[in-house]
Amino acid sequence: MKFLKNNLYTLFTLALVFTMALAGDASAESVFTTAVQKGRITFQAVKTVIFVIGGFGLIGLGFQAIFGKVKWPWFAGLAFGLAVVAAAGAVVDYATGSATGEETGMGDTFTDVER
Repeated sequence: MKFLKNNLYTLFTLALVFTMALAGDASAESVFTTAVQKGRITFQAVKTVIFVIGGFGLIGLGFQAIFGKVKWPWFAGLAFGLAVVAAAGAVVDYATGSATGEETGMGDTFTDVER
């Protein structure tokens, strides 16, 4: 697990450096805007894969729980985990104010120079 964690940090750092290199003389605002857009696209793609695999897992665990092969808390844990993943994007949008169009003070601080 530690190997995977370290490699994910390395890949994220390389992706950030590559994005900044592609930006060239672009402002920092456009680099971070691009990073946020790419992050959202990646999150949506990963969320779709998680839902597909999790749906098959729910069906499988449901059948196994009915026949007594696994315990019902396993099924409930997977269902709760999928609900958390489903709500994560909405919670982040609400907290940053991007869903409502309001500024909550938790948004991008690079563009707000009046603070």
